[in-house]
Amino acid sequence: MEKDGNKSADPLGVGEATQELGREPCDDEQPRYVPTELVKPPCSNDASVMYHCYLIKLKQSIDCDIPVSDIVLATRNKLDCDTIANMNFELQVQRGPLTVNFKYAGDVNLCSEQVLVCRRFQITIFRILVDHELTKLEKVLERFHLGQNYGTESIDYLLLPAARIHQRASIIDLDSVMSMSSHCNKDFENRVCVDCPQPNNNSHVPLHTKNGMVCTCRIQNSVVYTPHTDSLYCITGLLDDLTGNSLMRDNKSITYKAYYEAKHGINMRFDQQLLLNGRGIFRLQNYLLWSRQQRKRGSSHASVQLPPELCTIIMSPISISNLYSFSLVPSIMHQLESLLLAVNLKQMILDHLPQNVTIPTIKVLESITTEGCQENLDLESLETLGDSFLKYAASQQFFKTCPNDREGLLSEYKEHIISNLSLGKRGCDRKISGFIRNETFDPKKWIIPGDYCRSYFLNEELLFDKRRIYVGGTRKIDAKIVADVVEALIGAFLSTGGELDAIYFMNWVGIEVDLDHIRYERHLQVQSEIPVDVGHLESLLDYKFQDPSLLVEALSHGSYIPGGYQRLEFLGDAVLDYMITTYFYDKYPEMMSPGILTILRSASVNNKCYALSAVKAGLHKHILASDIVHRNIDRTVNNFGSLSKESTSGLKSETYFSNVGF
Repeated sequence: MEKDGNKSADPLGVGEATQELGREPCDDEQPRYVPTELVKPPCSNDASVMYHCYLIKLKQSIDCDIPVSDIVLATRNKLDCDTIANMNFELQVQRGPLTVNFKYAGDVNLCSEQVLVCRRFQITIFRILVDHELTKLEKVLERFHLGQNYGTESIDYLLLPAARIHQRASIIDLDSVMSMSSHCNKDFENRVCVDCPQPNNNSHVPLHTKNGMVCTCRIQNSVVYTPHTDSLYCITGLLDDLTGNSLMRDNKSITYKAYYEAKHGINMRFDQQLLLNGRGIFRLQNYLLWSRQQRKRGSSHASVQLPPELCTIIMSPISISNLYSFSLVPSIMHQLESLLLAVNLKQMILDHLPQNVTIPTIKVLESITTEGCQENLDLESLETLGDSFLKYAASQQFFKTCPNDREGLLSEYKEHIISNLSLGKRGCDRKISGFIRNETFDPKKWIIPGDYCRSYFLNEELLFDKRRIYVGGTRKIDAKIVADVVEALIGAFLSTGGELDAIYFMNWVGIEVDLDHIRYERHLQVQSEIPVDVGHLESLLDYKFQDPSLLVEALSHGSYIPGGYQRLEFLGDAVLDYMITTYFYDKYPEMMSPGILTILRSASVNNKCYALSAVKAGLHKHILASDIVHRNIDRTVNNFGSLSKESTSGLKSETYFSNVGF
């Protein structure tokens, strides 16, 4: 390219192609990747399947009326140790943080019948939690039994209640897994526990239900359906002091029997039976939200008194502890899916970098998580760090490779590289866009493993002919979001492996820079007699210049020599931005919550701070400029007023400085 009558090198491989790239719109239809570890390949042999089991340990920070219970995750693909180590986080539940930990618990072999039973259990419990409707559950189970779409690639893993400590030989609580009732066939009719003693107390007496006669122990921990209200409830026990003939708790003027007859037209036949204590089914929520509003207890948490004869048992035994714990699972699995996406992206990138380059998975997860997710970490701090290094690297590259070009052209070259459109397209070309997390998690849209009632088909894709990934559809994503993720990944490699690792990643993305091996030749002509006291300034700056003409150029306004200090200003601006950003990021890691780094950098990287620092050091007295410019400088310095010269922080400075050479 011809600039100023001289032909410059083609920096970063830009030229005309880069100019077009910077203006080319980015395709906004991008894939949405699904981690391979959670997908069942087509035509898998289900006669006998080995599952790798992981104990999801839940721990409440304070005592609650509903305790939590552990859950088993069983996957066909073994999760790596790095993934398990990073599955240690908190959920923001109603009563305070709840800690989640993963632990490898061993392997189990399941035959095809056992796999179907486990799938039926998890589909049932999650459909109850998602829909709160029996009709939808029946339709889903009907389709499940027909096996529709079973041969396609699908999200496939098992989520099952963990056995209690005294049952741990089996890992899985098989009693709960077998808790499904086919209420239409009255499977629970006359089911009395074999181990039950003779009915001499309320714990083991037969009760009349819509399933028929059922042992009390079978209904005390169960999920029931009440046709008269079309509702589902979790039964936690019997009410020893209430029968159908008792006065209602919230209306002492009427009995339960009279109420049901007046309200629903139901004549209770077994009004001497003790009533059941029921509780509404838990509503799924996003427990990963960090800045959540205080949630109020909803009507689903209120207790109700139910006559057994009006209840149809859907699941038994299933405790309220299990039901509550499973309501947390969509948020837990979303976190795991996100972490596995980060693992897959990390492996894809490292495939193309030198073997000694590494990066923590949690940093990759942070880099692909946008503010839109509203979680406890997002990419903003890493994006700010990466943005500053990208500008620094590009500025230095152009400064060295285009020695004859003025500051305006250098800025134009840099903009072609760092623009959102350019970075966005590079990120899409490198498949990064498919890994981005950009939406608040909605647990009601979570894909229940093994549930084929939704049209959700996966397509296999090879990433650069090396790694397998699955595409779960497409989405629109803005080029700026992809650009932010690219910058965040630059920041992630920079913060963990240093500048060289960041450059390796940038080179792979297509931003080829070399900060060490580019030869730089200066072409600035200065007067034979250096017009500044170099020795005094070197003493003032505590720095020895190998080439004193650089100092002259840095102090020369455009009114003194053509172009003046503008090329060095172009480079120095990027250096200052990078150094200050890195300083804050490294110095105050405990303060680096999303947004803080951006605020600190904006407050410090500005003309006000630079001008005040220059005046404080007395550098303004050595600027080489015309008399008019010097008068403007003097006038600006005299207008400092009450501004303290002890402060160089933009957080405290509100004084305006004209653009006169600082």
